[in-house]
Amino acid sequence: MAETNPFPRVDRVGHTDRTLGSRQLAAMLPDPAGARPAYRHLAQAISALILDGRIALHIRLPAERELAAALDTSRTTVTAVYDLLRESGYAHSRQGSGTWTALPEGRAPSGITRLLGPQDTAIDLARAAPGLPEQTLVDALARITPQLAEHAHTPGYHPYGLPELRAAVAERFTRRGLTTVPEQILVTSGAQHALTLVLGLLCRPGDRVMVENPSYPNALEAMRRARLRTVSVPVTDTGWDVEIIESTLRQMVPQLAYLIPDFHNPTGCLMPEDARERVLRAVSRSGTWLVIDETLADLALDIPAPQPFASHPTPGGTGQVITIGSMSKTHWGGLRIGWLRAPARLVTELAGQRVATDMGGSVLDQLLALTLLDRGGELLPSRLEQLRRQRAALAAALSAHIPQWTWQLPPGGLSLWVDLGAPVASALAERALDKGVRIESGAYFATDPGIFEQRLRIPYTMPPDTLREAVHRMAAVLADGLPPSPTSRRPHWVV
Repeated sequence: MAETNPFPRVDRVGHTDRTLGSRQLAAMLPDPAGARPAYRHLAQAISALILDGRIALHIRLPAERELAAALDTSRTTVTAVYDLLRESGYAHSRQGSGTWTALPEGRAPSGITRLLGPQDTAIDLARAAPGLPEQTLVDALARITPQLAEHAHTPGYHPYGLPELRAAVAERFTRRGLTTVPEQILVTSGAQHALTLVLGLLCRPGDRVMVENPSYPNALEAMRRARLRTVSVPVTDTGWDVEIIESTLRQMVPQLAYLIPDFHNPTGCLMPEDARERVLRAVSRSGTWLVIDETLADLALDIPAPQPFASHPTPGGTGQVITIGSMSKTHWGGLRIGWLRAPARLVTELAGQRVATDMGGSVLDQLLALTLLDRGGELLPSRLEQLRRQRAALAAALSAHIPQWTWQLPPGGLSLWVDLGAPVASALAERALDKGVRIESGAYFATDPGIFEQRLRIPYTMPPDTLREAVHRMAAVLADGLPPSPTSRRPHWVV
């Protein structure tokens, strides 16, 4: 009898075209009639989209005639746009094959510059990631020195992760209500690394992936780079519409679904218990792999920390649920320690895939992580209390200085998802930088162009005085007046 594949994959549907559609591009661009000269305005918008990753590199731009029709402008204007893009290094032409996107020498994608942080003294609200207390790091380094000396006499390669750390992560899952053995754990260089490995093994270009809208931008970028087709389900201020999730799984049959059910980034919502059970039953019926991002699960500020998503009983079991987590949000992103929990055989396949890229993580970082996890009962309560104070300071400052903005106070996580009441987020972010505040428009978290321009994600990961000053500066920007986003004045297509 032939062996049954324990990891079935859903048949692929369609393929990924390396040409950007004219209507898709037009939906992301401002109205050409909104500024003069129009060609320069459009070229700047396209170059910004390339830097931001919303237009991928090395794809073909629409033909001039098609884009002119979609923008309701002249072909001469679009010709001038493409000429300027080529001159500035954001595009190049191939004889007989059109105009293709490029990155100018010396420029870095926004995804890189966001992680680097501001080079000046600006208040950085673009990154929702806490720092690690200096003394905590010093103490942990002193504690692991003897262990590190023992490892120095070994080759140091651990493609699955240090056995001690795998056991500690497995025990952590078991303690939270999901029985786990070390063989089900793969230690990775952060949760993003874990997701990238999963996408590379389980998905092929053109596969459908169900994602939330809004969602974590770096996860969406990983899917774009893997040439996957995202199918979005909404997350509103009140959370998820499970009926939409169920119908999407039933009708679209995605190969994989990526969800952040615990203090969702960026909305802060927590998925109810009954909704989790319904989602598990739905993915069991569709055969979809479910990736649960738990990076924020421990940051419960007003309620007990939720149990692992996969701990809920389902008729088909949890064999197609992959749980990813990391220490970046609870401890420090500089550790670059994450993990995934999956069936043991899948963990082995993923370890084989990761050998082709890094052969294993840093022993030093993993020993540090092990020590910090051991001290979790001591370190986490103080971190949570600090976040509560910072959240309260941010909410109070917004109420006092910008009362027209609204938000739902999240029960956990690291940020507020603020409704500005008008589509001015990009303009506000641009002007706020002049005042020394770096912040991201809600559009950065969108799966589709032209939405969430009325939203800002504001992290409360900085000291209260710094947060109050940031709000004071943003209020000053609003007092000077802001124009609506140009894209809000034109129709949008969801592609």
